[in-house]
Amino acid sequence: MVLSFNDRYLVHELFPGCCNLRDCFRSRAQAIRVAEGKSPRTPLPESDTKHCTNVCSKLDHIPSVGYSSWPLSYITSFKYVSNAAQILQEGYAKYGGAPFKVPTLNRWIVVVGRQHLEDIKKSTDDELSLVEAANDSTKVDYLIGPEINSNPYHVSVARIHLTRNLGLYYPDIKDEVHAAFEELLDLEDNAWKSVPAVDTVREIVCRASNRVFVGLPLCRDHDWIDLNSRFAVDVATDANILNMFPKFLVPLVSKKLPKTAIGIARAMKHLDPIVKERLRCAGEHEDDWSDKPNDILQWLIDEKQESSTRQLTLRLLTINFASIHIFTQALYNLAAYPQFVGPLREEVDALIWEYGWTKEAIALMRKVDSFLAETQRVEGITCTSSVQRKAMKDLTLSDGTFIPKGTHLCVPTYTFHHDSAVYDNPGVFDPFRFSQLSDDEGASARHQMVGVTQDYFPFGFGKHACPGRFLAANELKTMLAYILMSYDVKFEDRVCRPTSIHWDLNVIADPTVRVMFRKRSCN
Repeated sequence: MVLSFNDRYLVHELFPGCCNLRDCFRSRAQAIRVAEGKSPRTPLPESDTKHCTNVCSKLDHIPSVGYSSWPLSYITSFKYVSNAAQILQEGYAKYGGAPFKVPTLNRWIVVVGRQHLEDIKKSTDDELSLVEAANDSTKVDYLIGPEINSNPYHVSVARIHLTRNLGLYYPDIKDEVHAAFEELLDLEDNAWKSVPAVDTVREIVCRASNRVFVGLPLCRDHDWIDLNSRFAVDVATDANILNMFPKFLVPLVSKKLPKTAIGIARAMKHLDPIVKERLRCAGEHEDDWSDKPNDILQWLIDEKQESSTRQLTLRLLTINFASIHIFTQALYNLAAYPQFVGPLREEVDALIWEYGWTKEAIALMRKVDSFLAETQRVEGITCTSSVQRKAMKDLTLSDGTFIPKGTHLCVPTYTFHHDSAVYDNPGVFDPFRFSQLSDDEGASARHQMVGVTQDYFPFGFGKHACPGRFLAANELKTMLAYILMSYDVKFEDRVCRPTSIHWDLNVIADPTVRVMFRKRSCN
């Protein structure tokens, strides 16, 4: 028997604790019995029913935002898709930072306050797991491969080597950023040229990152850049489809989704000859390989944990998947607030004149750093998922709140970054907010865009803060500095900044906007 879409939530006789079928294991077990040709009304064995108490009933002690009863909770779930930031702000204001729960289309999530960040920071991975929380949302195990989560050695490779070699890499990053802008804009004389902002920025960022990931010439290959630019979107699309199905159907349905699989196949075609050649050279030269590549692909090979093209391809695609940036939002701010271009240019011109295009010059660009940090604060890329965890066992938070096993926790990043108790005029874009805070504290590094504090954490929090944030910061600051030195910028058909799109947890730069560039005028 073939299951229809609604079979996964077959109605069954209610019993104590079963008030919401969204997460009801018994209804799913009955759906399996129907698929096997058995009666759904046949009493299930005790082993099938003892875990039937759904997530909602386990969390009854935690207050809700919106409706909490079935089926009314689905009304709030659908509202959450387009109004997540507003709902999270409502809960934060109503409960004063105490935990509250919100129904989403897939599960209930518990939103915790700033006082619980230390609980998250101190927790072990077998208590609160970022990997499992992300996997439940993005279905990495099924779309990319279970080894990505079971043996995430690529994370330590990125954390150790990217930080250690950033100074060596910077000339390559600078070279790729400059070359990408010149090639994609291809400006003539003093004429303005209009380009699609999102597509242009995505290609430049992808080229700069892949100069470090795979090196030349692959980082400039149009098909390689295109597939990596699209891969994150493809995985998200496929994951959203999988999240519509009950867990027992996910393995089957995942094999029918083409987007992610096609991207992996395309990437393997590019990497196969490169991987084979590098493995051959490593075998021949061993420790005497004088012109050995110095990029992430080679570091992964040197780990000797995986050697097949497919395995290494999955690692690289995952690293690319994680290298999401907010530069389009920064470009929109630059075009919307021309009054800030002068002070930014003064800083960039002076430092490049003194130090040249070096990592040292970029590190000293405090106003540029502040401009990007403020862009991340105001816009960001997510409402909550920069800090999310899944409870792997029953636990109790420091304020006494009981969190049952299987609960998804998140921190309302967007709400915290717009908290008037922390930031003056939080709804206003103040590009030098963080450089001023740094000046007030004696050039404190905690207010840099890569900083991680209890008030500012777009790159995550605790030991799981993004290991690639230092590379990202250098790329973004180089891009902004190069635009300031080389071009004038404005919107094609608007004056005001375009409003970002809020969809579920995501904050997305308007993809329809076009931005105009011309060579920098003398004044």
